[in-house]
Amino acid sequence: MNFPAELKYTKDHEWVRTEGSEAYIGITEFAQRELGDIVYIDINTVGQEVSKEEVFGTVEAVKTVSDLFMPVAATVLEINPLLDSQPELVNTDPYGDGWMVKVRLSDTADAEGLLSADDYQSLVGA
Repeated sequence: MNFPAELKYTKDHEWVRTEGSEAYIGITEFAQRELGDIVYIDINTVGQEVSKEEVFGTVEAVKTVSDLFMPVAATVLEINPLLDSQPELVNTDPYGDGWMVKVRLSDTADAEGLLSADDYQSLVGA
């Protein structure tokens, strides 16, 4: 399994890649493997400020529907436009083209409190 060192992670299996005051958020390779084949992503929080650990959408897999939790307080700027027609990108490229949302961070320090790649790898027992 892949755990990119430049990302931060949550116990709920989301990842965050910060770029100044903005960030990209997605679900981890571990999460997408647990969910199975992803068939639909429902995110309707564009333009909204979402609190840390608040649900910002759902991901539907063949087996289940799972909530997506915001790892940092942020305003959702955009949803990955590729996911409308290609939700399977979350399975095939979770850390690249399979990102879920781009956000503007309310406080850039929020991301510093998240798990490192090593800490997340220990959490999932990989």
